[in-house]
Amino acid sequence: MNIKRTKKTINFMPYLLLLMVIVGSYLFLNTLGTKVNQLSYTELTESLNKEQVTELAVTPKSGSGVYIITGKLKNYKSNESFSVTVPYTDTVISSLYEIAESKGLKVETNTNPENSAWITILINFVPILLFGLIAYMMLVKLGNGNKGTFDFGKSKAKLAEENGRKTFKDVAGLKEEKEEVQELIDFLKNPKKFTKMGARIPKGVLLVGPPGTGKTLLARAVAGEARVPFFYISGSDFVELFVGVGASRVRDMFKQAKQTAPCLIFIDEIDAVGRERGTGLGGGHDEREQTLNQLLSEMDGFGENEGIIILAATNRPDVLDPALLRPGRFDRQVTVNRPDVKEREEILGVHAKNKILAPTVNLKNIAERTPGYSGADLENLLNEAALLAVRRDKESITMDEIDEASDRVLMGPAKTSRKVTEYEKKIVAYHEAGHAVSGIVLPNGEEVHKITIIPRGMAGGYTQMLPKEERTLVYTKKELEEQIITLLSGRASEETYMHEISTGASDDLKRATKIARSMVTEYGMSSLGPMQFEHRSESVFLGRDYNKTKDFSDQVALQIDQEVKKIIEGCYSEAKRIVGKEKKLIDILAQTLIEKETLTKEEIETLVEQNSDYKIVHDEKERKEEDTKSEEKDNKKSKKQEK
Repeated sequence: MNIKRTKKTINFMPYLLLLMVIVGSYLFLNTLGTKVNQLSYTELTESLNKEQVTELAVTPKSGSGVYIITGKLKNYKSNESFSVTVPYTDTVISSLYEIAESKGLKVETNTNPENSAWITILINFVPILLFGLIAYMMLVKLGNGNKGTFDFGKSKAKLAEENGRKTFKDVAGLKEEKEEVQELIDFLKNPKKFTKMGARIPKGVLLVGPPGTGKTLLARAVAGEARVPFFYISGSDFVELFVGVGASRVRDMFKQAKQTAPCLIFIDEIDAVGRERGTGLGGGHDEREQTLNQLLSEMDGFGENEGIIILAATNRPDVLDPALLRPGRFDRQVTVNRPDVKEREEILGVHAKNKILAPTVNLKNIAERTPGYSGADLENLLNEAALLAVRRDKESITMDEIDEASDRVLMGPAKTSRKVTEYEKKIVAYHEAGHAVSGIVLPNGEEVHKITIIPRGMAGGYTQMLPKEERTLVYTKKELEEQIITLLSGRASEETYMHEISTGASDDLKRATKIARSMVTEYGMSSLGPMQFEHRSESVFLGRDYNKTKDFSDQVALQIDQEVKKIIEGCYSEAKRIVGKEKKLIDILAQTLIEKETLTKEEIETLVEQNSDYKIVHDEKERKEEDTKSEEKDNKKSKKQEK
């Protein structure tokens, strides 16, 4: 559907009237402030003889046969002067010059009165014209568009350009999400098919998901596929300092949409205007709530099949007003999750189209090494790699740049210039070796992809560990305990081999404690039984943790702390046992780290196969067989201990 756009015409009359008022006021004030006294020639000569004249100027007035003599007397004020008109004769002027010379008064003669008049006009009127022109330009700038003071109530919704349309081909992954919004496209293309069956298409669709997962891109693709006008606006564009502006903009936006129906309206970050009413420590926000009320009434106001569909995006659906989510408004919620490994490969393929990649770069391997990355993260990863390739004067992007870019995105740039003592290097090496060995030894441990002791960001080093199989929904108690063991193994290695503990494990302790507390209070994985004692309400009005719900007594709180301590101490004991048993492997890893500073996955696997009894398994079938064998061994050990 093509929309004919016409430029907004400007009414020049108000600005012309304003300019006339400014010029008239200036001339009136200028005339009001000056006083000209008319003298006779006799009075002038008497004043000259008495030496009362301080200034004197003679100007011949061409075509009229007279001279205009102007000047000032001693008793005149600064804005006061005199004027004398005399016949155009040489005798009169000559006698005037003689008297002035005898009294030592210099007479100014204007030989070219026409030029003098033009100069006077320029001096008096050009500043006025310049001021008026500047005022006019400012008013036009304020009056144009939707951002001016004259258009406060106008909608700020922008119409997407035809040449910038997106389609589903531009959106990698999101297979289920595309299927969910496909019927919206069908309705916009052929609404009669739905109305004939008596079906009511959803008025509003809410796209929910973490930041950077492609909610806005999906909305643009829906409009592009349907080939309908696409209005987009941010939730914060409704709310202004002036009361009532937001509601007026909502009305104007729906008015424009009805004129171009069928169309799509996309409201990004709708939580800025759609938060629950009457909440917060200081009460509600009247302007925002008025805007929300108007939005709710407008969504009810237009007919069921007028052809206007509202798409909105947010990553905080929990703070939205319930009235906004009821049937008849945002009938449907589409969750846009982070991509899985297959979708990440497709997204990388889209963003790699304009990049020069080396033949050794495998997008599938990159996708496997980036679990949890959103589409925006993957785009940023390739962009950082491209910047590094340019900085290093390379002709293409290699895996070295992609590895470095991944590290920069996760931890920040490497602190290569930072001076690190040999003792610090050694303690960090043993710390990271402890993490790596736990990941290798534990049956459900994650694969170690990289170990480095080069400082990055706030960390002195880090171990990059990735899950063997991508998991997003369910974790068992044993897997969570092994996560805690892996986190605590760095500190256990320091204590075992350096006979000292450092501050380097602070983040590990924080994460381990959080997992343990969640096991007790949220997942029911303790001796307190299958009960949930805490749930995260994360109220944004009071702070994320300020309003955490706690449905238990002080006595139960003590038991929770004891259970958390029990889990942490048990996992720490197991971590110390593992690092103590694998002394040879930890020593080899730590010494190699001190020499090379960074170990890749292949180098780690080589060291493990040469210096331990553990076999690195890459095939999924073999890994499951190994896991089954290790579980059987653990069951036999537990039965022996029970006997």
